[in-house]
Amino acid sequence: MSSDQPPAVVRRGTNLDRVGGFNDTVVLDAIRRADERLSRVEIAAATGLSGQAISNITRRLLDAGLVREAGRQKGAGLGKPRTLLELEPTGQYAVGVHLDPAVVTTVVLDLTGQVVVRDRTETPATDNPDVLIAGIAATVEQVIAEAGAPRDRVVGVGIAAPGPIDVERGVVIDPPNLSAWHLVPLRDALRERTGLPVLLDKDVTAAASAEKWAGGPNGRGSFLFFYLGTGVGAGLVIGDEVVRGSSSNVGEIGHVIVDPDGPLCYCGRRGCVGETSQPRYLVQQAVDAGVLAKGIDLDDRHAVDLAFAGLCEQAAAGAGVARELIAALAARIAKVVEDIANLLDLERVVFGGPHWDQLAPFFEEVVRTALEERFLVRSVHPFVVTGTALGADVGAVGAASLVLDHTFSPNPSVLLLGPAESAPPVVVGSAER
Repeated sequence: MSSDQPPAVVRRGTNLDRVGGFNDTVVLDAIRRADERLSRVEIAAATGLSGQAISNITRRLLDAGLVREAGRQKGAGLGKPRTLLELEPTGQYAVGVHLDPAVVTTVVLDLTGQVVVRDRTETPATDNPDVLIAGIAATVEQVIAEAGAPRDRVVGVGIAAPGPIDVERGVVIDPPNLSAWHLVPLRDALRERTGLPVLLDKDVTAAASAEKWAGGPNGRGSFLFFYLGTGVGAGLVIGDEVVRGSSSNVGEIGHVIVDPDGPLCYCGRRGCVGETSQPRYLVQQAVDAGVLAKGIDLDDRHAVDLAFAGLCEQAAAGAGVARELIAALAARIAKVVEDIANLLDLERVVFGGPHWDQLAPFFEEVVRTALEERFLVRSVHPFVVTGTALGADVGAVGAASLVLDHTFSPNPSVLLLGPAESAPPVVVGSAER
């Protein structure tokens, strides 16, 4: 981490009685956020808890297998060396699933947030929810086995799905690129099949959360996570806090108009950024321009993705119509980023999603140039254009991170792990373990 980055904020504990569970999470979170291993004295200073409280809490965390002793720190002068503490990676695991219309990504994270196992599978051609959910459940079991994670240490499954979603009910409503999905109770269906607590979140919010927790300098301050997949979306972090909106559906930017003379969108208007950013639309443009051969089935998502990859390869090879088509896409996206950045006074945009690797060579230059000219407070601070530090797994990592966040937070988000009576406690406290 660079020295000019603001330090992570550490919560303060309380020395009042009957708050053991709260203080346990405060201490655990302080250990997680630290750039280096901490001694008990340093934990006490960071959290405001008494030495006796820290001694009791760390003993519980050690007994629970959530932290471990990791060497000694020489004391000042002739002082006694201090024992250092760090998270025990195998103390807990979380599974993260990212459901994209083109690909399903599944990861297992250990307690430190590191990816232990990953799986990427093409989304079945059928949109049938039962088929997709059954496949996801089987993959969850597969990756847990591959990770060698004891079942009682797997705290839950996070699933990141395209919006809109109903967080309270755990329902995916009507995602535009999964035509057969209407009011699908994804959270409860997956919980029934796996027997594990399940958390449902919106894909772009999960991606922004992952960048916030594991993206290093990319995840600090105020930024926009711009998702480039079968559709587009935006996750938002302001002042180190993930913005969710009143119904946890923030980031539905697909109907921002970037070309009034563009193609007709299903919403009834023309030139929406979501419609003009779809691989299907770009492949159709390339076919019409003679860049790609005719005969591509535009209703076959996998065929379209292959053709889109070919278009990007042609664009990367040099100047020509293919490059012009991708550059025009980048310019449309830049217009949306510009508006959001100026409205919210952001520090950076972080691009990611299944198509980011293919588009990165064009986007960084085009978007950076556009924002250098049009970011209104550029004389006060720069605006950074960058790609995700977490690669193609960012949505799945974010989903799993949200599950782990329940371990570290005394006030977990409203994203429920499932009906209260079926979700075991995941916050460590002396009376709960």
